[in-house]
Amino acid sequence: MTKSFFTIMLLVISNVFMTIAWYGHLKFQEWGWLKKTALWSVILISWGFALFEYIFQVPANRMGFKENGGPFSLFQLKVIQEVITLLVFTVFTIIFFKTESLKWNHLAAFFCLILAVYFVFKK
Repeated sequence: MTKSFFTIMLLVISNVFMTIAWYGHLKFQEWGWLKKTALWSVILISWGFALFEYIFQVPANRMGFKENGGPFSLFQLKVIQEVITLLVFTVFTIIFFKTESLKWNHLAAFFCLILAVYFVFKK
């Protein structure tokens, strides 16, 4: 397996934890024992998830960065990470937040992200 593949997989895993940390708490309040949890408790729970985000994000960036022997420039790493973030967020939102739906303007935004990836990788 290549460094590109491992970098992208680590970024996907990282972004799953990030999305749960940033937006999962909005669903926590529906769970019985977390319904009346104080804000500081929710912050600590989210930080717990964010720790795992960093456990995967930091190695992904170190492994993927050109100056560390990886295949990607810093700009490429960031654009890849942003695209993964939005894809993971979209899947998370559709699965866990039934009141949200994917609309044409969201698809247009994704198309713009694909263009961003194209341009950042263009020599």
